[in-house]
Amino acid sequence: MKIKLFHRFFLFGYVVLISIFLSPQHGLAEYDYINISDPFLNKIPVAAPVFKDLSAKSADPAIAEQAAELINKSLAHTGYFKMIDPDAFLEDLRVKGITGPQINFDNWRDIGAELLITGGITVEEDYLQIEFRLFDTFKSELLFGKRYKGRLEDQRKIVLRFCSEMMYRLTGKRGIFESMIAFVSTTTGNKEIFTSEFDGHDVKQVTRTKSLTLFPAWSPDGASIAYTSYQNDKPEIFIRHLADQTEKKISFDGINITPVWVPGGEKMCATLSFEGDEEIYLLTNNGKIDKRLTKNWGIDVSPSFSPDGKNMAFVSKRFGSPQIFIQNLDSGAVRRLTYEGKYNTQPDWSPAGDYIAYSAMENGQSDIFVIRTDGEDLKQLTRDSGSNESPAWSPDGSLIAFSSNRTGKSRIYVMTASGTDQRILINLSGEQTDPAWSASFKEN
Repeated sequence: MKIKLFHRFFLFGYVVLISIFLSPQHGLAEYDYINISDPFLNKIPVAAPVFKDLSAKSADPAIAEQAAELINKSLAHTGYFKMIDPDAFLEDLRVKGITGPQINFDNWRDIGAELLITGGITVEEDYLQIEFRLFDTFKSELLFGKRYKGRLEDQRKIVLRFCSEMMYRLTGKRGIFESMIAFVSTTTGNKEIFTSEFDGHDVKQVTRTKSLTLFPAWSPDGASIAYTSYQNDKPEIFIRHLADQTEKKISFDGINITPVWVPGGEKMCATLSFEGDEEIYLLTNNGKIDKRLTKNWGIDVSPSFSPDGKNMAFVSKRFGSPQIFIQNLDSGAVRRLTYEGKYNTQPDWSPAGDYIAYSAMENGQSDIFVIRTDGEDLKQLTRDSGSNESPAWSPDGSLIAFSSNRTGKSRIYVMTASGTDQRILINLSGEQTDPAWSASFKEN
């Protein structure tokens, strides 16, 4: 097998991709590993043993162990993969080697592994190089390999970059590994905006308003977060640029809530009440009124856009109780989406554009539902587990984050798009609600 090598670079902290090993297919793996129609039906068994130390002088064993542990946790988090317990492994690749000719694939097939990830680390002073290989154990073939270099503190970024590439090779999507989640927490005693990485790692406080702060929304490029704050004793919209912490205020008379960006541009929508009741308006990038989108006597709130930006889901009480509606932005035509249930709110449009997730209340308890945009295929994803609210799709559409008080206090949870594998994601002091998932950050 010939290994072709070329160089390219990207802006990803200090991490530099220095080479790529390609399988003979020279592209996406042409194998049916993941059933796209129901990707969580049969999880793919994957083995990811501890990496081999390739350093001239022996490196700290914890580095190799941490890399393998992060791969196992990150891939399991997606819901696509079943990570095989290391106690079942029949050979130690730190001794035998990590390349195809050095691996006895029978040993990995015997424990049920369909995919095998091998890795090697090289440490030189403060710099780290990691090489990864992904094998199909049944074909005894290399699917692809990559080598990354960065500083020691970049290990997490390097591993997640590989996971992102692996997902792209298997599904055609980059996955969630370079995405962020914003949410509201009362950790400080007030409702403030916080962020974390996709798996709850590296929680950071974004706002310090010392007041009621709600409705976080990511800009399309992930550089800014919009939110509503009562810091001036009235609901106003703020846009905070995360890099330099600069802030812009959008405020009209009355209510200013539920900001959200229109996909693919700089325009934003928000719910405003300066003309009377609560309606949804399109705003320019300077926060000026572009046009009023909803025109009805009932309250209209909580806009969410289709991926192409041509249609908007929203909540309206125009027929009495809150229901989900869809409006075409070109024609202005509005149609009702939800008919079951008397209190349906918090719509979030899926990245693929085919489903809308929302929260529905019955007998004082809320649950998460998804429904096709044509009104068909209604599915209930949570049940009999407290109140579950504020669904937010992951950027690849594979997961849904939501808040739940099933253990007493509200926490941020995550589940697959099918409703399986529900588990807690963020568990801080106080309560956590209102998750919003960013897009995945693309390679420059």
